[in-house]
Amino acid sequence: MAELGHEGGLLVAKAIGSVAGAWVSLVYLMPKSMREAASRFMTGVSCGVMFGAPAGLWLTERLGLAGQLSPIETTLSGAAAASLSAWWVLGALVRIANRYGAKTDPP
Repeated sequence: MAELGHEGGLLVAKAIGSVAGAWVSLVYLMPKSMREAASRFMTGVSCGVMFGAPAGLWLTERLGLAGQLSPIETTLSGAAAASLSAWWVLGALVRIANRYGAKTDPP
């Protein structure tokens, strides 16, 4: 099993960034129900925790900030970006699927 003892700061940065990104995604586009809000929030937090570090590294390279940010800052910003964009990507996929998906006639 992986040890998380020496990576505690990065784990906290992922959690904080993920929650912040999920919160902003809820503010930008208000959910229609509590169920949708919970689903969006959990999706954002999950994606932010999972993809926070790689997204942060990618962002720092793309923005030319490599070497200027600490690992905590890179992870925090990556988690927030991944969390914020997760629901927007899923929403776009749902709209595409609804538009081009197979249509069934009601019985």
